[in-house]
Amino acid sequence: MTLDWMSPFVGQGYTLAAFDLDFERISPSIPFILGGILVTLKFTALSAVFGFIWGTILSLCKISSFKPLYWFGMVYTSIFRGTPLLVTLSLIYFATPQLTGYDISGFQAGVITFALNSGAYISEVIRAGILAIDKGQAEAAMSLGVRYRPMMLDIILPQAIKNILPALVNETIALLKDSALVSTIGAQDLLRRAQIVGAEKYVYFEPLLIVAVIYYLMVMTLTIAASVLEHRLQRSS
Repeated sequence: MTLDWMSPFVGQGYTLAAFDLDFERISPSIPFILGGILVTLKFTALSAVFGFIWGTILSLCKISSFKPLYWFGMVYTSIFRGTPLLVTLSLIYFATPQLTGYDISGFQAGVITFALNSGAYISEVIRAGILAIDKGQAEAAMSLGVRYRPMMLDIILPQAIKNILPALVNETIALLKDSALVSTIGAQDLLRRAQIVGAEKYVYFEPLLIVAVIYYLMVMTLTIAASVLEHRLQRSS
């Protein structure tokens, strides 16, 4: 049966293709696609860890009374928040061999880029968490002779991280989803492998649908795990 709005196209060389999913055609390549899960998780984990460490350092720079450190943290954040992530990724991947002679891999370029970019955003979150802590705690610690470094590591930062855990989880989820951008520089993550399979089998919907479902399941798993951790921290307080 032909729909009325399609009638102008009938008889003019146009045909209607049936909406049909053919997973059997790509079934031999599914293990290859699934292999990208490990690459994606490894990339996300490394970027999140390095980004958190770098973001913590930047947040301490931003609350420092030493003006050069303060301005470094603010200018750095401004640059990475004002520059598209894809541009930064391309810059590091393509410019590094030209400037240093080192043939950087797509995976390495992705980890460096996402760690640097994530650190800028995380630093704002951690800074807000630190400033939300009652100043009396820092003053009490200093009056007892506790030095700045152990005070921050043992007193202030643990409380700040506990308060900003939902924001950190959101940043990690965004990092996991944005990790698909590394496919643009050849890293064989989930999306890149789906594109390869699509080009080989001449079908794109099915492999991309599989990747979309995998990303959704990973994000939901991360969300549930973070929710459980948050409830445990609330009960322990």
